[in-house]
Amino acid sequence: MDSAVSLTMKSASVSSSSFLAGSPFLISKNKNPNFNSKKPFFNPRRAARFFSKPLISLQSPGPTSQNPLPSSFSYSAVTETTDLLPCKLHQLISEFQSLPEQLDRLNRLLHYSTLLPHLPDSSRVDSNRVMGCTARVWLEATLDQDNKMRFRADSDSEITRGFCYCLASVFDGAAPEEVLRVKTEDLAALNVSLVGRERSRVNTWHNVFVSMQKRTKALVAERQGQKPFEPFPSLIVTKDGLQAKGSYAEAQARYLFPDESKVEELVNVLKEKKIGIVAHFYMDPEVQGVLTAAQKYWPHIYISDSLVMADTAVKMAKAGCQFITVLGVDFMSENVRAILDQAGFQDVGVYRMSGERIGCSLADAAATPAYMNYLEAASTNPPSLHVIYINTSLETKAYAHELVPTITCTSSNVVQTILQIPDLNIWYGPDSYMGANITELFQQIAMMSDEEIAEIHPKHNKDSIKSLLPRLHYYQDGTCIVHHLFGHEVVEKINEMYCDAFLTAHLEVPGEMFSLAMEAKKRGMGVVGSTKNILDFIKERVQEVLDRDVDDHLQFVLGTESGMVTSIVAAVCNLLGSAKSSGNSKINVEIVFPVSSDSMTKSSISSSSNLKSVTLGDVALPVIPGVASGEGCSTNGGCASCPYMKMNSLSSLLKVCHQLPHGKNNLKAYEAERFKSQTLQGKSIADVGCEPILHMRHFQAKKELPEKLVNQVNLRAERFSDESFL
Repeated sequence: MDSAVSLTMKSASVSSSSFLAGSPFLISKNKNPNFNSKKPFFNPRRAARFFSKPLISLQSPGPTSQNPLPSSFSYSAVTETTDLLPCKLHQLISEFQSLPEQLDRLNRLLHYSTLLPHLPDSSRVDSNRVMGCTARVWLEATLDQDNKMRFRADSDSEITRGFCYCLASVFDGAAPEEVLRVKTEDLAALNVSLVGRERSRVNTWHNVFVSMQKRTKALVAERQGQKPFEPFPSLIVTKDGLQAKGSYAEAQARYLFPDESKVEELVNVLKEKKIGIVAHFYMDPEVQGVLTAAQKYWPHIYISDSLVMADTAVKMAKAGCQFITVLGVDFMSENVRAILDQAGFQDVGVYRMSGERIGCSLADAAATPAYMNYLEAASTNPPSLHVIYINTSLETKAYAHELVPTITCTSSNVVQTILQIPDLNIWYGPDSYMGANITELFQQIAMMSDEEIAEIHPKHNKDSIKSLLPRLHYYQDGTCIVHHLFGHEVVEKINEMYCDAFLTAHLEVPGEMFSLAMEAKKRGMGVVGSTKNILDFIKERVQEVLDRDVDDHLQFVLGTESGMVTSIVAAVCNLLGSAKSSGNSKINVEIVFPVSSDSMTKSSISSSSNLKSVTLGDVALPVIPGVASGEGCSTNGGCASCPYMKMNSLSSLLKVCHQLPHGKNNLKAYEAERFKSQTLQGKSIADVGCEPILHMRHFQAKKELPEKLVNQVNLRAERFSDESFL
């Protein structure tokens, strides 16, 4: 194809102002291994949550053609020439680029809006709505007898109608393969740089286009007699209640509104014995349902990601709780025990929810000789800093810290942590997917201009970001068994059926799911980050619709452990409930689980391979065998549900609570014991293992690496230099 009509617009770029807004970090130019991390790096005026911000460029490239599309361009021009679509797209881009004044571009859009035929009321229905646009947009697609796509669109906004006219004029009458050949980045240059609400207006180009492609695929498949994909199970939340689609969703929904007698029993024993509960987002829905309801009557119950659990336990101890029950995996209870000891609450008991080991595939990956060998290599390449994921055992943190100075991180602060590290070799682990995804993020930043990077922070530039990449290393053999399930088959189905929905993805997912969510993020339709980032993103999108007070349907694909649904549903219900009396709009919020609708995870890792079903109450649900020894469900559309987390049952919680304090001898196997062993250097594992966590706490509070960690890096580098000299 001639370069003049190439669909790849090289002017498309990623906007730094939104890419890392709120993350302006200083990378020191000092090449000396002795470094100082206390230089200011944080600009509060640019503070915004990194992982939920769109990546769309808000800069229009300069004019490239003097052949603008005439204002009389026909809405439904049709031709048999296969090159017509790229020609029409190129002309449209050239048209807006040839209008130097913003007012001229706005007037051109308003003119086009008058040429767009209005859709009848029968077509302005929810099934034709385009998600992700501030204005309401309707799109109708058909495949005519000549195998050409026919598009009709409308909006309640004049500017958006202008957008719709432009897109329909390009794609109406094209062959399906032509429509599907275009990429979202090919539309990047269509930004007309209108002031105000740029995110929403730029998104309109992309979201309407993505809906066009989705409907094109569906119409082609229907004409060819292909069997459509079975939809993923989902929960639909409204002001009036909850609707479950699929057996897996029904199982999740079953416990969102728990038996009040169970809630009362738990609350009574917690109050009587002054017991606090810290639980992870990935709990079993039955447990989370009861805990969420019990929070109204007992304040010392907290559901969060792993970072906050130990800190919250300290607050509970300060408030008078004599026992802390930890609903999570073993490294979480270890962290709670150690942090309580550090805070002076050695007398507060900490209890797990099982007499058996509650493991974690990711933590186990770091507790191996292979990971220590990885750090041995790091120790011979000073100056080095080890950034270890919080989801590892205290013992691993201790041994690692003695090999290489170590700071912990979470999925929400890992980017900030790495960007704060000046001119050091950075060794991240153990999550291989997260390491690869972080590297990809920095490669995208490195493609920005110096001006764009300067918007993040004036001390950043392209050279400093590029110099980071060869110094960034990540472990190659550590995965979470749950996030591993978001592989090719799941991504293919999401891409076919939910490409126009809001996509969420944890940083631990494989690269294919990460890329899909990042593409959605570019047009304001996705988030990549931590569990909290995902929850906040969903809440923000729902609040935006509530503020507009219009009928709407929001669809979110949950790209992480399905246990998060309880917290999501609770948050959405609160938002919809608060708006129930003030607005008359009908808003549906659908949470989609990327799992097989007949999948269910076993509640324990010990099971027979012949097990065909599991009973929950009076309902028997099928079970798909795990990837390995019952660890999760099949990768052929299996369930994203952690079997280790599901060992934290409601019956175990009640058993522990009822036996405290007099039955403590019967709970020895449940107690989170203190580490009594020592490191190779003869220090307490608990003390050394807590140090990387305390380094992270300092960084979170002060926005600088702690002086103690700086000294440890410098001292290690000096020792290595002296040994090399000898």
